[in-house]
Amino acid sequence: MTFTSVADVQDKLEKADYITSREIATVVFLAAATNKPILVEGPAGVGKTELAKAVSRALDLQLIRLQCYEGLDEAKALYEWEYAKQLLYTQMVKEKIQDVIAGAKTLSDAVEKIASQEDAFFSERFILPRPLLQAITSERPVVLLIDEVDKSDPEFEAFLLELLSDFQVSIPEIGTKTAVEIPFVVLTSNNYRDMSDALKRRCIHIYIDYPEKDLELKIVRLKIPGISERLSDRLVDSIRAIRNLDLKKKPCISETLDWARSLMTLSADELTSEVLVDTLNMICKYKADAETVKANIEGIVG
Repeated sequence: MTFTSVADVQDKLEKADYITSREIATVVFLAAATNKPILVEGPAGVGKTELAKAVSRALDLQLIRLQCYEGLDEAKALYEWEYAKQLLYTQMVKEKIQDVIAGAKTLSDAVEKIASQEDAFFSERFILPRPLLQAITSERPVVLLIDEVDKSDPEFEAFLLELLSDFQVSIPEIGTKTAVEIPFVVLTSNNYRDMSDALKRRCIHIYIDYPEKDLELKIVRLKIPGISERLSDRLVDSIRAIRNLDLKKKPCISETLDWARSLMTLSADELTSEVLVDTLNMICKYKADAETVKANIEGIVG
């Protein structure tokens, strides 16, 4: 299954519970058609990670996720050797050592004979694949999500360049592994640090910002079935007013949905100042932000 047009992307993503703009749908369509990775930047909580999940649902593909963090290295992202398994096999075949070194006249000769067998223990049967290698070696196309790539070190970002350019990775003991099926790759960034030009050149870049009112309303009504038009309209207007305040962390679409769920749980049919104060913890993540909202409450719900 694949996308046939930009409209088809929007339709399939909506069926996968992801409402998107035509701009984002165009990027997804072009990425699928050209095998280019997507680098999605924007504030936390605007749906960057969810975009990759929605593509996997829309195309019925497995999602393989690599969560990035400071100190992430190739061993955690690409592969590890199963040393315990290697040791077990060594114990099982140790009686064969004498056969291997038979005829050796010196210690150096014996070492050379043993070294000639090292490929038996550094082969694919002893590799433990991590997300990147899983995506490359999958027999079926997959969606590879490299989440919060900006939290990884620049050295790891440089390591990714071979994968993103040629869809291949190098394993010193085995050689180069080229993708069986090219994965649909989505990288996300919360702008923790700037991505390199080399990485950006290899990707189609898109910035997902807070949604426009009509789009946010559509998302709320899709994700929160049963919410009234009046309440959803008032809620989105209030969220947009709160975003205009000088806050440390502006509420994003995930907070909008959390707030809508809390209002539905409380059976609130009207958004009043009292209701806003009671549910403010669903929106604000810092005490100072909550105080700022309270100080401007009349302008928000009035």
